[in-house]
Formats: sequence, C-alpha cells, structure tokens
Amino acid sequence: MSVNKHYQAYQDNSVNTASGGELTLMLYNGCVKFIKQAMKDLENKNFEAKNTNIQKAQNIIRELMVTLDPEVEISKQFMPLYEYILHQLKEGNVKNEKAPLEDALGFVVEFRDTWKQVIKQTRQTQYAQGARV
Repeated sequence: MSVNKHYQAYQDNSVNTASGGELTLMLYNGCVKFIKQAMKDLENKNFEAKNTNIQKAQNIIRELMVTLDPEVEISKQFMPLYEYILHQLKEGNVKNEKAPLEDALGFVVEFRDTWKQVIKQTRQTQYAQGARV
C-alpha cells in the first residue's frame, strides 16, 4: 500500500469517527485552506484554480448553512453571516479582487477559532463530569 493510500485511509477514518463538532471544525479548516489557496492562485494569475478553490469554499459554507437548525436562535444570527461570506467569495471570484476574499477569510477564521474553543470547553466539561463519577 502506498503512502497516499495510507493517508487516505487515515483521512477517511478521521471523518468517519469524528463527532459533529469535530466535523464542523474540519469544514471550517477546509474552508480556510481553500480561501487561502484561492488568494495565492489570484496572485499567480491562475484564474482557473482560483475559481475552483473559491467554489470549494462556497460549497463548505453552503453545507454549514444547511446544517443550521432554524429553531435555534444562534442559527438565525449565523445565516446572514454565512450569506455575507458567500457574497464576498463571489465578489472576489468575479472581480478577481483579494480584499473580499480576505474579508471572507477573516470571518471563517474567527468562526473556526471560536468553534475550536467550544470543542475544548465541552471536552473539559465532559472530562470533569467523568472524573466525578
């Protein structure tokens, strides 16, 4: 088995065994990666790759939008922010401008970092409760 196949098996296993919170974190990380790559592609005038990476980031944001529970108040606050990120990604793509991509990236990084803290605090709480049992 080649190294690539081992890595792919590891990746598949990571996704298949991840909690919902960890999957969301993976989505945010992927979105950050694709936006950063799109910005590099734009600088290198590789417009086809830029477009592909922006579309990947947009698909991730759309997936995050679909997973929002409309009954939960925070979801009602997140939806317009996700819509704004999608708009900025589209603007950066159509106009070949870096500023809207940087703006979108800033939001995604902030969401990702906040989500990371939520996971960390949840684990600490679960660990503390488990230690008391």
